[in-house]
Amino acid sequence: MSNVEWDSKLVIGSRGQAKRPSAIASTSNSALNAVCARRQGTVVAVDRRATGGINKAHQGPDHQRIAKIDRENEVAPPPKVNPAVGRAMQAARLALQLSQRDLAAKCNEKPSVLQEIESGRATANPQILSKIERHLGVKLRGNDIGAKLGGPKRATTSQQ
Repeated sequence: MSNVEWDSKLVIGSRGQAKRPSAIASTSNSALNAVCARRQGTVVAVDRRATGGINKAHQGPDHQRIAKIDRENEVAPPPKVNPAVGRAMQAARLALQLSQRDLAAKCNEKPSVLQEIESGRATANPQILSKIERHLGVKLRGNDIGAKLGGPKRATTSQQ
């Protein structure tokens, strides 16, 4: 350890280093002159914003055209139950003196499902409609909605 020079120092960190000029970013020449960056010889970077003065929410006509194409390609929602189905179902239910809750219990469905069908807000589900048809005895699908259901069709045999 005798060969170590006591007068020289090893300094680690920013305090021991000489001050370097810092970079100043500004967009106008007047701001640069105010700081006197050019006269001091510091690093000057003048950057312009790429989106300066543009409303980002308004994308222009291209965005509108693409949105229109997207709307055209959307899948249509499933069809709702015809209001005539709800009226026929309600008339048949009242003729049998059943409440929505009673009919729902017979069909093993929720009362809210029957409410939606009667009001015309539900999507057409043929399985549920066939259950209700069997319990009410009224046709709810097809052309003649509200007509009484005939019994099961029997094959006729011809005698010769």
